[in-house]
Amino acid sequence: MNEIGDLQTWLVGGYVRDRLIGRASNERDWVVVNATTQQMLDMGFTQVGASFPVFLHPHSKEEYALARSERKSGSGHTGFITDTHAISLEDDLKRRDLTINAMAQDVAGKIVDPYGGWRDLQGRWLRHVSPAFSEDPLRVLRVARFAAQLAPWGFRIAPETQLLMRDIVRSGELASLPPERLWQEITKALVCEQPSVFFYALRSCGALKALLGEIDALFGVPQTASHHPEIDCGIHTMMVIDAAATAHLPVAECFAALVHDLGKTITPSNLLPRHHGHENRGVPLVDALCARLRVAAKIHKLARACCAEHLHCHRALELRPATICDLVTRLDGWRKPDQVAAFIRVCTADARGRLGFADCDYPQAHYLARCHQAALGVSAARAITGIEDNAAKASAVRKARIAAIAGVSH
Repeated sequence: MNEIGDLQTWLVGGYVRDRLIGRASNERDWVVVNATTQQMLDMGFTQVGASFPVFLHPHSKEEYALARSERKSGSGHTGFITDTHAISLEDDLKRRDLTINAMAQDVAGKIVDPYGGWRDLQGRWLRHVSPAFSEDPLRVLRVARFAAQLAPWGFRIAPETQLLMRDIVRSGELASLPPERLWQEITKALVCEQPSVFFYALRSCGALKALLGEIDALFGVPQTASHHPEIDCGIHTMMVIDAAATAHLPVAECFAALVHDLGKTITPSNLLPRHHGHENRGVPLVDALCARLRVAAKIHKLARACCAEHLHCHRALELRPATICDLVTRLDGWRKPDQVAAFIRVCTADARGRLGFADCDYPQAHYLARCHQAALGVSAARAITGIEDNAAKASAVRKARIAAIAGVSH
């Protein structure tokens, strides 16, 4: 317990968990017992929570939440009645999702652990605190995300918690989750050390099919073993997002890696295990998924481009200079050079997300980047000197860029 005036406060949740397993954690959250909203405001705290009272400390700006209990009152993630009157620390911890998140620490470092969090930390189990776990469908995604975040420390989901996750899926309550919350959990998972664990966990309880059917449909679709020794498209996609995470790619690029092969889910059966034309078939699927998740336009644009164009990167050493020039144009790489660099990084993750190829050299990336830089060095002003017609100007600049690309060696 830490005293701030008359307030009784404890550190809670992820900070306590991470400190105990030796994982870096920057954000500290506090719970306040036996206090009122007015007391917090009188002490200079700023209220930021709408559905329940959360406050920012006047100096540290750390979050302090009044201890609360929750009672199910409707469907979905927000269907709860919150009570902050005379709630004990143990009651506040009981409403939390996992035992390892239901520990508190006082200012002297003493741990309060009423629900076996320390036991599960030692056993590396992700286990629900109480049957009330089933009341919030968002917890399916949160547990899957914790599995991905803590996979390097050996954590896995307890069998009884997996059963509850399946029950939530069968209840149909996942459909009540707002797209914004679903997207928030996906983006957090994509930048974990092993994002594939998140999607495998969702798939094991049926949530992947319910929420991200386009991704679930990749599993079981075969590919040619000569290019993809792992064969299964779903396994390949999981290897690609793990490769993206290993390279510490930002979330937009990790999402593009996730959806780059969606077209393979609708390859005509007579073409299998080949997927000729899958890159163009996948674009409408990417568009539909991004619309449903309300993905930001910039992230959607990169995902769409990587789906449509990734084979051009893989074949870069075989492409004519004019084809490379037009590829950069489609990527908007003259106005936004960073988009070409992002595209190349995603394609590199795709190349390395294959069985036995994790550390492979990918010369196409270096070549395409050099071609882009050479073409960027072309002086448009010099190329259009003496030309009046706008169409002729554009043609002259394109020819100059093609010539610059032609001068780049493999």
